Amino acid sequence: MTAPPRDRTVQPGIRASASFRGRTSVGLDRTESIARPVLPLWLACLTAVAGGIALMTGFPSADVWPLTLLGAGLILVSLVGRRWNGALLVGLIGGLTFWCAHISWLTLYLGPVPWLALAILESIFFAFGAVLIALVYRYAGLVWPTRLGRLGIVPLVISGLWTAREAITAVAPEGGFSWGRVAFSQSTGPFAHLVAYVGVSGLSFLLVWFVAFVIQLGRETGARPLARITVAVAAGAALLVIPAWPAPTQGTTRIAAVQGNTKSGLLDRVQAGDNLNAHITETLTLERQLRENPVDMVVWPENASDVDPEASPVAAQDLDFISNFVNAPLVVGTIAEREGKYYNTSLLWENGGVADFYDKRHPVPFAEYMPARPLFHALAPDLVDMVTRDYQVGTTDTVMNVGGVIAGISICFDITDDSAVRAMVDDGAQVILAQTNNADFGQTDENLQQLAIARLRAIETGRSVVNISTVGHSAIIAPDGSTIAALAPYTPGAMIENVPLSNTLTPASLFGKGVELLVAGLGLAGLALAVVAAARNRRYTKR
Repeated sequence: MTAPPRDRTVQPGIRASASFRGRTSVGLDRTESIARPVLPLWLACLTAVAGGIALMTGFPSADVWPLTLLGAGLILVSLVGRRWNGALLVGLIGGLTFWCAHISWLTLYLGPVPWLALAILESIFFAFGAVLIALVYRYAGLVWPTRLGRLGIVPLVISGLWTAREAITAVAPEGGFSWGRVAFSQSTGPFAHLVAYVGVSGLSFLLVWFVAFVIQLGRETGARPLARITVAVAAGAALLVIPAWPAPTQGTTRIAAVQGNTKSGLLDRVQAGDNLNAHITETLTLERQLRENPVDMVVWPENASDVDPEASPVAAQDLDFISNFVNAPLVVGTIAEREGKYYNTSLLWENGGVADFYDKRHPVPFAEYMPARPLFHALAPDLVDMVTRDYQVGTTDTVMNVGGVIAGISICFDITDDSAVRAMVDDGAQVILAQTNNADFGQTDENLQQLAIARLRAIETGRSVVNISTVGHSAIIAPDGSTIAALAPYTPGAMIENVPLSNTLTPASLFGKGVELLVAGLGLAGLALAVVAAARNRRYTKR
């Protein structure tokens, strides 16, 4: 007499593994399963291309934020059930599609070599992250055999791995490139307020978790379509109903931020002092406004003084003149040389000299310094020779006392650096002055992408951000992310506003790094379990 056949219901995309049966650690007999690809490889590659395009379209200037979620979803679906080699190919294709489009602004003046080099490097990281995600998808049924386990844990692990890859590439190699994180696409979306609670990595995690949860709902059998839709909508609503951080403020300071519209790009032909003169000229046009309503400080952009006032008596006299003219401290960007080393610096100029200074913490490799210069010079001598100076990594604190106001200072890509932003808040910043020079990128998406990051930083820290550029886009952003004032790009002008101050710490300022470590740890822990399950499966398959 034979035993009746065992019920072996398998969720879509998962096949039963006849060679991997046995008892669990508690002695219960079960049939384990391994996911198979949802899409054939050729279609998965095309889906990854579509995913990369959608992912990019969620960022400025298109700024269609839902498409970033769609793009992440398409890429995740293309990875379900894939073996490592197929996942590597799919991830590389999706990553190249996204990165080549997302940073195409690099080609404006520098040509295709730096653009392709950075896009390929970031795509390699993207591809390795895709392999790890695919491994979890493939063996999730072995680790979490119940529907509740898969729905509850798999999306957490997948989004944790995605966030871990973003966090790693934000700091390495050579200081990292923090561009392109899912969270940075959401500055105008309804999820932006969450960054005040969980930080940038936490926001990326929540968004990818939602996408992965919806995908997992679709893969599970046994539930009616209406029930799945209801659960998916409820998950999205749970994120949206969280109230915005109240962003309390304590007083205001009156700031004049000046955009000189200068020729300050790497390839611009200018005379020394042209940038300085342009900002002097624009500041002088404010005479009546300043007389009627004095300001507490004046902020000029990165490199606004293209002559170091500590080395040039004439430039020092010019800054003295402007400081006296506005009757307020002047925060100005310049290039400083100390003991034969160069620094991208912001100076606090008052009472006839430098009262304080900040050196940029995150100089950009291959633009502000050249790693392994002899090696890369042998490969592309003309491009390497364009980087004539190697700027040092700044070690100063991140704040200045500007007339009694503690101002956090950020120079250009510093605003993308989580650690630099946290340091400002930790050092007591009441407002963030984000000085930048976007002239090398013209009227491209780079300017808008950086402004979107600055907007998210305002919400994340609960601090007003004065984003002032040589050429635009310049704006003063309130702690809740709203725009107080803005200047059109490539026009000279100034913003004079009462800017809210804050001493209150957001949850993200207190716990943002911990959130990043926690969610990345969830992803890596789930990955470890999947690796163990894969090894067990191979061992049993060989029997």
